[in-house]
Amino acid sequence: MPEPLKNAEPPPPRAQIREVPPPAAPAPAAIPGFEPRIIAFCCQYCAYSAADMAGSMRLQYPPNVEIVLVPCTGRFDVILALKALEGGADGVYAAGCLEGSCHFLDGNIRARKRVAYLKKELEAAGLDPRRVEMYNLSASQGPRFAEIAREFSGRIAELGPGPASGRSRGWRPGGGPLPGNRGFLRARADGSPGFP
Repeated sequence: MPEPLKNAEPPPPRAQIREVPPPAAPAPAAIPGFEPRIIAFCCQYCAYSAADMAGSMRLQYPPNVEIVLVPCTGRFDVILALKALEGGADGVYAAGCLEGSCHFLDGNIRARKRVAYLKKELEAAGLDPRRVEMYNLSASQGPRFAEIAREFSGRIAELGPGPASGRSRGWRPGGGPLPGNRGFLRARADGSPGFP
């Protein structure tokens, strides 16, 4: 009888994001040839399969898109996106099943609500909400996955380096701390709670 597979589950999403040390000296926002670092949280049933199909079809999409496998985009969390941005990512997107086709019923709808909430909070903190996005696609849409990667990479390239990438001068005019465990996650000054 064959031995059961050990470690058959993918590693947790946070373990798949690698830290990138910042460059030696900050560069201006408009960098010729700037290549943004993008983290894509992809559900294993649709978006990850679409990425695999894009690779099998030898479709070209930017190599700066790092895919993080999640069981479902319902597992995507605001904290994961903030940690990715804080860790040096210039942009983050979640890619899941088509609405109404989620293998876990409503995970993609929950992820869409979380992304909308995150965009609102980023804007309130002085960051550009276009650095975060949600996409829906099926497993058979390899060309669409490549198109999304190119489109999002182009958008982030226009926005310039992210707030914590080490390639910009600060995350808002005058600089200041990054949104993270010491700011967003605790109650705000007005008494309202941090992230749910």
